[in-house]
Amino acid sequence: MSRRPNPVRHHAHRVVVVGGGAGGIELVTRLGDYYRRHTRAGHVSVTLVDQARFHVWKPLLHEVAAGALDANQAGLDYAVHAHRHGFQFCWGPLVGLDRTKRIVTIGPVDDPYGNPLYATRQLPYDTLVLALGSTTNFFAVTGAQAHAFALDSIQDADRLRSALIALCARAERGGTGQDGARVRIAIVGGGATGVELAAQMRDSLQALSDYRLHRLDVERDISITVVEAGPRILPPLSEQVAGSAAALLGKYGVAIRTQSQVREVTERGLIFADDSFLQADLVVWAAGIKALPVLTQLDGLSTGEKGQVVVLDTLQAKNDSNVFALGDCAQCRWHSKAGFVPPRAQAAHQQAAFLFKALALRIRQGGNNGLASFRYRDFGSLVSLGRLGAVGNLMGRLVGGKLFIDGVIARLMYVSLHQLHVVALHGWIVTLADALSHLLRRPITPRIKLH
Repeated sequence: MSRRPNPVRHHAHRVVVVGGGAGGIELVTRLGDYYRRHTRAGHVSVTLVDQARFHVWKPLLHEVAAGALDANQAGLDYAVHAHRHGFQFCWGPLVGLDRTKRIVTIGPVDDPYGNPLYATRQLPYDTLVLALGSTTNFFAVTGAQAHAFALDSIQDADRLRSALIALCARAERGGTGQDGARVRIAIVGGGATGVELAAQMRDSLQALSDYRLHRLDVERDISITVVEAGPRILPPLSEQVAGSAAALLGKYGVAIRTQSQVREVTERGLIFADDSFLQADLVVWAAGIKALPVLTQLDGLSTGEKGQVVVLDTLQAKNDSNVFALGDCAQCRWHSKAGFVPPRAQAAHQQAAFLFKALALRIRQGGNNGLASFRYRDFGSLVSLGRLGAVGNLMGRLVGGKLFIDGVIARLMYVSLHQLHVVALHGWIVTLADALSHLLRRPITPRIKLH
């Protein structure tokens, strides 16, 4: 049964947003800016909770992993951003929820050496927004978690980048594999992340060669294979987009192995369901995502088959009107199609914009009456393929339904998606100034982050 907020209030309305991903950080930024300008001090408090201290737009993690992007330049510090935009930041993981008392429990934080920094804390709330995102789904494949790299965080991306550089440096002294290559990389998962990572890795490996950090011939000595369980890569997208992406990867020398179900990951490579074997020195797992396990442990909050919070059209939890959810952690109906809203950055962006208005109305009127219904609009998908550009399709009335694009135009539109996220956080003036500064630094900036 839905729990109604108490209309009698003797304190500021406390909004707690857990998760500083694409949707969460945009929501707290807009709320913080708005209530700092338009209400008397103390009327509304906004707090962001995250287990990390630093934000990078998750669709760019493959560039961080390949060394093409410096996370310190492309991201932001939550505490600094909170100070500038009128909200508070609480560092730590969500570990518990008391829906009756309206309290979230934040777990302890240790320094890199294992020494305690913050003890377990409790935060009261009047409105709670869960924006926890998702994590890698290893599908219980034997050895996958132990022997494959995932891309869930900046730390994951940095570890992968360091491993890639070290692997190439050592390969000159080693022998060759079954295919004659000295470095063998396998990327499990032919979705957008796997395809983009394969292309970006090829660019970065060439840069490492140019900088003489290894003396391997990138085309002859290094093999990259994208492994997909289905009949083609990019299964959610059209066959035209998938075919164009496959052709471009072929120009990069990236191999594609479809209809190959991984049964086990070992230190030496991949074992498939048909007992065949693919030798690999480095394995990246990009085969899928799942909801964080903590969502099923939050005081009986309703979750679906995939562990996401089941939400109504208002993005309120099905069994608690004081709790909202957005992004990958929300199971939200897609009204124009059968099924649920897909886990994409554009969905989180749209839901953050929707919730900003919904929460402002809820706070203003002290209840849930009149809250609008969220409707997701699919504007298409773009997949970056490094220096070869991008491929994808645009959707909507302006393009007459669906339009296939590729090459430089698609790449520029892909870059603009990140810039729109930056605009939502910093505004147009700061975004333009930042873009200009990056342009001016480009001649003295290395093509790949080496340290």
